[in-house]
Amino acid sequence: MEELKKKIQDEINALEHELRTELPKEILRAREHGDLSENAEYHAAKERQSMVSARLGQLQSRLREFSMIDMSKIPHDRVGLGSHVVVLDLSKDEELTYNLVTSEEADAVHGKISTSSPIAKGLMGKRVGDTVKITIPGGVREMEILSLKTIHDITAS
Repeated sequence: MEELKKKIQDEINALEHELRTELPKEILRAREHGDLSENAEYHAAKERQSMVSARLGQLQSRLREFSMIDMSKIPHDRVGLGSHVVVLDLSKDEELTYNLVTSEEADAVHGKISTSSPIAKGLMGKRVGDTVKITIPGGVREMEILSLKTIHDITAS
């Protein structure tokens, strides 16, 4: 979680620099070219300024949300944000490993699934030994939770 916060803060810093330093210079240079109604450089810089400002607002909001995550409310014995879960897909008799992460960290190829994904939603709040039926776009999958490391176990090691 701290790594993600740092990544977001770094992007915020870069965007703030662009918004307050680089873009005003670009807009000023473009204005010097004369008629603003047909000045493509000016319109491009103003459009970029608008996009940077919007992205900056999104990132600042997301960082505030992360700051409000109460670690004490994440269970110690059940699947939750930050959990490392090994399941047995009973339909395919296949072991799968998932790490439940935020949407920004999701990377399905590497087993990192967003807590808002159908599989993660189906696993949330469950314990080792529980069997769950999860509806995914390809149909219903039945999974048994074989092992679990919560975010508390992971951060303690």
